[in-house]
Amino acid sequence: MNAINKEPARSEDIRALDAEHHLHPFTDTHALNAKGARVIERAEGVYLWDSEGNRIIDGMAGLWCVNIGYGRKELAEAAYTQMNQLPYYNTFFQTTTSPATQLAKELAVLTPGDLNHIFFANSGSEAIDTVIRMVRRYWEVMGKPWRKTLIARNNAYHGSTIGGTSLGGMGAMHNQGGPFLPGIEHIRQPYWYGEADGQSPETFALTCAQALEEKILEVGPDNVAAFVGEPIQGAGGVIVPPEGYWAEIQKICRKYDILLVADEVICGFGRTGNWFGSQTLDIKPDLISMAKGLSSGYQPISAVAVGERVASALIEKGGEFYHGFTYSGHPVAAAVALENLRILREEKIIEQVRDVTGPYLQQQLRERLGNHPLVGHIEGVGLIAGMALAQDKAQHKLFDSNLDVGTICRNHCFANGLIMRACGNRMVLSPPLVITKAEIDEMLDKALLCLDLTVASLKEMGVTLGS
Repeated sequence: MNAINKEPARSEDIRALDAEHHLHPFTDTHALNAKGARVIERAEGVYLWDSEGNRIIDGMAGLWCVNIGYGRKELAEAAYTQMNQLPYYNTFFQTTTSPATQLAKELAVLTPGDLNHIFFANSGSEAIDTVIRMVRRYWEVMGKPWRKTLIARNNAYHGSTIGGTSLGGMGAMHNQGGPFLPGIEHIRQPYWYGEADGQSPETFALTCAQALEEKILEVGPDNVAAFVGEPIQGAGGVIVPPEGYWAEIQKICRKYDILLVADEVICGFGRTGNWFGSQTLDIKPDLISMAKGLSSGYQPISAVAVGERVASALIEKGGEFYHGFTYSGHPVAAAVALENLRILREEKIIEQVRDVTGPYLQQQLRERLGNHPLVGHIEGVGLIAGMALAQDKAQHKLFDSNLDVGTICRNHCFANGLIMRACGNRMVLSPPLVITKAEIDEMLDKALLCLDLTVASLKEMGVTLGS
């Protein structure tokens, strides 16, 4: 067996090893290997530094997750202390650990309503798989095992396991690796700018919500277990439902006695200016899936918060629930999550998002980028935002899907010290919650430059924009 080289490696050596051995997620490996991966070496606050010494402002908080920013030594110390005391033990054999138990209590306090019971996993995808199994088990316990169908939305993202891919509505993912889970249905997304066909936001909200009732009637009301939705669709491009949408969705769920699940993997832990997006959008879910901001990405951990209706049935009537993971409630991950929540709470970071930096980002986006010829529409809440790149903004005409304008813009961002993600032809921002007004200004300066460079690239390609 070859010895592991402990000497510092040069960037080109790391890239060569990466191309030889590393299969990246959501990546065209052949194309990446031809180009070479960017090597990120360190981070502090809202900034990253690559191995070439370039400073990059992280407009995506890693992958929607580094809420308290990079370099918080308190989290490293929490992990170190817990590793020295108890580096691991499982929660299967009628045992628990102090960090897992304390974190469950803390989440029961923070989550809205009566979501007082917590099931731990390791990623958002695993939390969604847990939701699928849990809601189906609930209906079995309630004497209606035929209620197995879950309804989600087109262009929604709920992870990339078989369960998460099945529940999500991403077409590109559904085109690979099927068949997927049976008993999953999808309805239209509430994307007003791209799909309203002239309807007002209020009318469109009702139209999209009524699609849920139509699907319930198509499937049969007594066959439907739950509706699952992100409060704000994240990887779908930051789609904020028009006002009235969630109120009507909840009304329909109550009418047909269907469980409501909020996927808070992106929106949770302050992103929208409240602890959970459900609070911002006045959603009252039966279950919540969460991950990412739970530990600010410093450790892999996720959870499902379960309301009394479901929890009491599973506890009192369900017997053993044959589901779980080796690392469910991992003591080190739980200890880090507890310290992360303490920082969010004691430093009033979420209040800062709600009252100061969130409103500032939303205002500055619209004032500085809203009139750009490439930006058709901006939507967002708190420190999450999405911009539709339009070929003719006056006509709401988006670019043809064969022209990957989002990737063109993203590549300009990468070359100019900004991480801004492309989701199709939408550009999205989700910076660390600790970002300051001055750093928001810097981020938007770079975004404006990259939009201008994208227009120049399109002109070179012979693509014209509307007036």
